[in-house]
Amino acid sequence: MFVDRRDAGRQLAGLLKKYQGREGVLVLALPRGGVVVGFEIAAQLKADLDVLIVRKIGFPRQPELAAGAVAETGTVVLNKEILSSSGGATDAYVEQETARQKEEIVRRVALYRKGAAIKALKDRTVILVDDGVATGATMKAAIEALKKEGLRKLVIAVPVAPPVTAEELRGMADEFICIGTPPDFMSVGNHYLDFTQVTDEEVVQLLEKAGAVEGGKAA
Repeated sequence: MFVDRRDAGRQLAGLLKKYQGREGVLVLALPRGGVVVGFEIAAQLKADLDVLIVRKIGFPRQPELAAGAVAETGTVVLNKEILSSSGGATDAYVEQETARQKEEIVRRVALYRKGAAIKALKDRTVILVDDGVATGATMKAAIEALKKEGLRKLVIAVPVAPPVTAEELRGMADEFICIGTPPDFMSVGNHYLDFTQVTDEEVVQLLEKAGAVEGGKAA
């Protein structure tokens, strides 16, 4: 159980000490909640902080059920198992929802980075962070997007995940760090005393404080 996202970030930072002060390390957080966690990690590691904007493609009438996800780089990952086993998610629906989420990505890039592109990723050690994962759809889309960017190393760091998802993510990264993998996992929020929704304004403030945005351009 974590007090809040800042507490989770500090605990993860303690497990990432070997990256402290290393050149080329970038903490890449998934908004919104992951940015609070990532800010604490970046501060303790003295590393750069940026966001990778990934949007979930929700299932019809069940928006919390991930049919897939789309990343700001254009990568789309679909959960074919869910799409094939559940009725209602037609190809037309998936295309429409993907387009809608791409519009939201454009909005968030404008808001979070003043329209600037993500920091350079090639040959960097990227620590990909969120405040927890459930199905892992959003994280998987992020991973697939990053695999195309020529990273030196990909580290995934999350406070909590269900065991099956944790094992899947472990196989997709160079290093996987997760504090808790409870077998009775219900939802990410169940493992926080305070899981108040993070606002866009908070994300912008944290990025500015971390120096991720300077003068309207990515640092």
